[in-house]
Order: sequence, then C-alpha cells, then structure tokens
Amino acid sequence: MTDPGFDGNNGADPDTLEKDGISFAQQAVTCDQHNKHSMAIFFYTEAAQALLNAAMSGSKMPGIVDKAQQYITRAEELKKINSRNPQAMNQTMSSHQCDMERAKFLLKQAFEEDEMGNGQEAIDLYTEAVELCLKIRNGTKDAALQEKVKKLASQALDRAEDLKKKLSPKSEVTPVVTPTNKPMNSAGKVVPPLGFGAFAGSDDEEQGSQGSVPNVTRARSQKGTSGVINVGRNAYTKEEIDVLRITSDVNGRLYVPFLSVDMKERFAFPVPFSDKDGKLALSPKQKQNFGRWARPEDFCDDPKMIIAVSSFSIRQTIVSDCSFVASLAISAQYERRFKKKLITSIVYPQNKNGDPVYNPCGKYMVKLNINGVLRKVIVDDFLPIDQHGELLCSYSNNRNELWVSILEKAYMKVMGGYDFPGSNSNIDLNALTGWIPERVSMSNDIFDKDKEFKRILDRFHKGHCLVTMATGDLNDAEADRAGLVPTHAYAMLDIREVKGKRLLMLKNPWNHLRWKGRYCENDLTNWTPELQKALNYDPKSAQMFDNGVFWIDYESLIHFYDVIYINWNPELFKYTTCMHSTWQAKEGPKKDRYNISDNPQYRLELKSNQPSAVWCLLTRHITDKNDFADNREFIALLVYDTGGKKIFYPHDPPPYKDGVRINSPHYLCKLIENKKNATYTLVVSQYEKNNTIHYTLRVFATCEFSLTKIVDPYKKQYEKRLTGQWKGATAGGCSNYPDTHKNNPIYQVKIDNSNTDNCVLIELFGPKEYSVGFEVVCVSANVPGGFTKTTSGDFRRGYVVLQLDKISGGIYNISPCTFRPLEEGPFFLDLNSSVPFTVTQIR
Repeated sequence: MTDPGFDGNNGADPDTLEKDGISFAQQAVTCDQHNKHSMAIFFYTEAAQALLNAAMSGSKMPGIVDKAQQYITRAEELKKINSRNPQAMNQTMSSHQCDMERAKFLLKQAFEEDEMGNGQEAIDLYTEAVELCLKIRNGTKDAALQEKVKKLASQALDRAEDLKKKLSPKSEVTPVVTPTNKPMNSAGKVVPPLGFGAFAGSDDEEQGSQGSVPNVTRARSQKGTSGVINVGRNAYTKEEIDVLRITSDVNGRLYVPFLSVDMKERFAFPVPFSDKDGKLALSPKQKQNFGRWARPEDFCDDPKMIIAVSSFSIRQTIVSDCSFVASLAISAQYERRFKKKLITSIVYPQNKNGDPVYNPCGKYMVKLNINGVLRKVIVDDFLPIDQHGELLCSYSNNRNELWVSILEKAYMKVMGGYDFPGSNSNIDLNALTGWIPERVSMSNDIFDKDKEFKRILDRFHKGHCLVTMATGDLNDAEADRAGLVPTHAYAMLDIREVKGKRLLMLKNPWNHLRWKGRYCENDLTNWTPELQKALNYDPKSAQMFDNGVFWIDYESLIHFYDVIYINWNPELFKYTTCMHSTWQAKEGPKKDRYNISDNPQYRLELKSNQPSAVWCLLTRHITDKNDFADNREFIALLVYDTGGKKIFYPHDPPPYKDGVRINSPHYLCKLIENKKNATYTLVVSQYEKNNTIHYTLRVFATCEFSLTKIVDPYKKQYEKRLTGQWKGATAGGCSNYPDTHKNNPIYQVKIDNSNTDNCVLIELFGPKEYSVGFEVVCVSANVPGGFTKTTSGDFRRGYVVLQLDKISGGIYNISPCTFRPLEEGPFFLDLNSSVPFTVTQIR
C-alpha cells in the first residue's frame, strides 16, 4: 500500500499531549478562580487525562504524573462542593440571553451572506435580526440591554436599506412558475426535486470527510482534494439514480444525497427551529426516566458545540449504542492525535475555519455516509432529560459541550430513534467517516493472532486505521469477575509491544467499569517497575480515577473478546470508484449453490505491472432498523480468475476468492496481486435470497483499474422460456441409456438468416435432486462449416448452461434430459438469442 504520509511514532505524540494538558490546566485554573466549577472540573479532568497519556507515551516532563494527580484531586474537591450546591451544576440561560444569542447569530449569518454577495438572503436575515432585537427591547426593562439591542437593530436596518437600494429591479430575478406549479430556472427548465437532478450530469463532486468517497459524479481521472483519483463514468446512470432515490427513504424519513448546494443551508431563524419530523422515539429505559425534551439553554449556561475534542470526555448513558459511542471516542482521539478533522467536519453550521459552531437557533445538519453516498441529516437541538435535569443520551462531561449529543441524535434519527437495537463499530465508523470497514473474527480457525497483532500495531500508529473491539457472550458471573460487559464495544486507544508483553489500551463507552484481570490498575504483580517505566504508567494514579480506560494483555483480549473491527483510511488507495445497483428478488434461485448466472457480475481489470492492493467493498443498503435486530440477508462478494468472463456455475471454475456469507451490511474482499494486468469477475452472492436488495460496490486500488458491469448480451433481446416435464417414457435419461434416451423431449429452434455470428444462450433448470444436461444437434445449417452435435458438458445438479457463439442460421434440435432414466419432474428451458428465432416442441 502507499503511505499516506502520517508519522509513524509509537503511540500518541507526547509533545502534543503535553501542550493540551498545559492549555487545559490554564483554562481550569481560570474557571476555578471565577467560581465556574463545572467548567473547571471538565478542564482539570481533561488536563489530567492529557498529561497521564503523555506520560504513557514517553513524555520526559518532570513531575508530570504528580501534576495529573493534583488536577484529579482538585476536580474531585469541586465535585463535592457542587454536590452541596446543586444549582451550581444546573445554571441555565435566561430567555433574554437566548434571544440575544439568536439575534447575534442572525447578524453573523447576514454578514456572511453579505460578504458573499447574496444580497436578498442578507436582507432577509438583517430584517429578521432587527425584528428580534425590537422584541428583546420591548420585553425588558434593562436600560443597558435596551440600548445594546437598539444599536444592533439600527446597524442591521441601515445595512439592509443600503442593500435594497443596490438591488435594482433589473437585477432582481423573478421566479418563473409553470402551469403545473413546478419551479423553473431562467432558461425555462423545470428544477428537479430532491436534488437528484445533479446526479445525472453535474460536474460538481462532493468529497467525503477524507475526500475519497464521491457521491455526485465520478469524473474519469479526476483528482479530489485528498489526492484520490475517482475513476469511472462521468455521471451516474438512471438505474443508479433510482437506487439512490429508493434508499433515501430510511425508517420512514427521507435523507437525500449531500450536494454542494447543501453548503448554503439556512441555519438562522428569529424563533427556535423545530424538526418537522418530530421527536425521536425513546428507548424503553429512556421512557422509564423521561422528564421532558429540553434545549441546551435549559441545562447549559454557555453552550458551545466543541470545547475540546476528547475521547475521554464522551459518556454513554442508557441508549444501546455502545458501538457508536466507541466510534466517536476513537474518531475524537484521531483528530487530536493527528490534528486532522475526521468527524467535526461533518457537523454544520460551521465558521470560516470549517469548525462546527453552536447555533442558538437550534438547527444542525450532519453529513453521514448512508446507503452508498453522503447524505444530509437535519436535526434540532431538543434532547431528552430526566426529572432531575440529567441528559438521557450520550454527552460530554462538560455540560456546555454539545457535539457528542448532536452527532448521536443525527445518527439515531437515521436509525429510527433512540430505541435503536444496536449495530457494530464497522457500520457506525463507516457512516461517520467513510473509512473502509473490515471485520476480523478472533474465533475463526484462520485467525492468525501474531500476524494480526503486528498488522494493527504497525498501521494504528501510522494513522492508517481506527480500531474497536467487541466482547462475546459472557455469563453474569464471568463478566463480573472480568469487569467486562457482554457483547459490548470498546474503543482501542493504544496498542504496544514492550519487553515481550503485548498490551492494548481500551475504553468502555460507559466512562466507568474497567477490566479486572491481568494488567488492570490493581494488578501490581504484572505491572513491574520496569514495565511501568517503559510505558510511563502508574497503576496507583489510575486507581484514583475510573474513566473506563484500561490496559489489557493480548492473550486475555483473545479469550474474552470476539471481534476486532478495523476501519481503514481510504487515502491508502490512490484510485477508487463505485457503482450502485439493484438485485431483484425474482432474479436467480433462492440459493446460489448450483447457478449464479443471474447474480450481478462485474469485470475488474487491473492496469499494473507491479504488485497492487485492491479492496472491493460490497454494501447492502438498509432502509429499516429491524434489519439490524433480525437481519436474515447474508451477502458475500466472490472473485473468479477467468479473464472477466461471465460466470454460470458457482464452483466451475472454483472461486479465486471465496468467503463466508455474513449478515452485516458490509462485506470486504481484499486482493493483493502480483500478476500484470490481471482481469477478474466479481460476483455478488447472497444466501437464501428472499428480497430485492439495493447495494453499492466500491473498489479501492493502489493501481489504475476499470470496473464495468457484465451485461448478458443475450438477455433482453430475444428470449423465451419453455416449460416442460420428464414423465413416463419421456424421462429417458442420458445417452448411456440409448434405448430410452431417444424418447426425451425435443425442441426445434429455427434461426432464419445466413449470418455466421449468431449467439444463443441455452439454460436448463431442473429439480435440484437430479443431475441434468442437454444436447444440441444441427439439423441443417444455412452456411456450412458449423458443428454437427454438442452438449452442455458434465451433468450438474439442477442447472446447466451452454453458450453457442458465432453459429450460422439454420435449424437446431435441443433435447433436455436427466442423467438416469425414470427421473420424473418439471423443467424450464430458457433460450436467449442475439437474433430473432422460432421454437416448437416436436416431441
């Protein structure tokens, strides 16, 4: 693979963590001095965490652990003070403060529209700001506040009037309306609904959070901002647009693809925004404790979207989304560690630096990778709280910080509500970041524990991947002894190999409850002085503060955990493309054990003279949250080394790459190729297919390649299905039984032309318990030189196929049979031709 250029230091950068710790400590002291205890507690805790992690990462700062202990101690003291004064923990904003914040936000948005030359939009915002300022002035007796809002209103009004004068009538655009009341542009063309029109031929291209997953167009050899080249056609086909349209309806709500026009979404309003889709469904535990829906000003005194992007401040509550919270934690750690925006870039509104900001008007937009493309998700800022004012959703330890709760709400909205049954971190991280999901089962017979540890150790510290771990089923007694939660996701914050010991640092999304086995904070036997020094880890300091973070040895991890979820940075691959398609339920058999001729197939051609890495990701689109709780759709992607030819039989030839069908929405197939200019056939496979599935096939490669869908040249031209049966004398068996074989059914096909390049595909479908086949006899050819007799080859259970290429016009007899005589049953004989034909049954 190519190296994307991340540094390969061993663990988080200690210098960066030291600077974070010092900065947090300074803010904590300032808040402490001004009796802002809640903020001081947050910053003291963050400072301690940063310094302890710097110590574990090799920091040489004198007394760093002692400093961290002092900050922890002070935070605990302030918590005790606040526990005696509950009001100090629950300061909120007054209604005048809320109105002032909205007025300032309206003015700020107006200024930005003004600067960009959007005159009419700026006028509207200035006017709304003026009206809100007048409302504030009339609703207060505070003379200073009245004077302040009067001044703001005057400035806004003056600027709005200036803009109105500049917008002459000639420059104004008059909306054109068709007789059908459909909006039209100045050229008289109907504006397409839902933003899908841009998919058909727009030159605009929207990049994912890492700039590698396009969702509008796939310009040939067009280089994105990340250096990833998107290869393929210039625009999506009608079929692809239909797929994306259909799977925009998720859990009964519409989530359209994210287009560049969405960057102009309006977020400022004179009154608080409320989501037209209503409140989210609550989980059973939330309902038991529910008090009311509240906005940030109801439980914050100074709301902010982000104060510190920290993995340690994230806390899961009673929503069953541990995998999502674990995903947030490692994404936050990545942002801080590599100073590269990963998830904060997907939240809007944003300031000019691209940082998400608090919106006092209550509207947010989150860009999530859902069902094959980036999609926009709109939410308001209503959050569930209990009777005591405590949040009933995931949140930051800093009550004034909202990014955790807003991101969770957006994802839960797509997933159908807070009563979400749960998923896994592969799915959640892909939705948040677009990074490539890989699932590694530690209980699999082919699991190579040594190789896997080395791979993760190397790639994690280079910034190539994000990693979470999930426990398996544990009984109550075992879970209690181990300090672990059954079937629970944990974020991996670090991985080390020191003095022959292989250790991983994990975080429980609950922010408490830690591992109790080897290398826990109470295990002073294994934490030798030498090992403590090598990792700069002080178990006694860790004992003071349970934040759910712990070290565990690799052998214990393998014993108690079941799955490793790895999401890979797509920037590791220089080239990528994707296709969106549908596989109808009626196409092909329910089980593809005998016949895969109707399975979706693709030709993958690599253009390289050196070893290359090619990863193929199959993503099944999910539109109902019940698919997570009771998913019976098992998918896989098979690879055949056949030069890109269509495949008819699943095991003839055997797959070059086979795999276990899984009921996850994502299936990853990895190829590391040494052959020059290799060409493969990719086949979508599904076990016991009952329903129509919509899917996305995305290919990532370190070399140039082309991906094209294999279209059967015979299908949808001239086709006919014949229904027949073997019964009594007509169940004559194969040619090994000449006395009865002559009695098998015969169908005569006539191709009335003198061409020599005719193509015919013949398929025979019979009972799965019988081996079937057929022979084709040329009765008369319009052009001499063709074949006299041919067969479908080896007899096969339930299905055989024969392609006749470059045959001349003439008359041909087709005789289907079972291998043995007296094997009775129905059959279908499907004929597909490139030219017109007639067929009659002559026996």
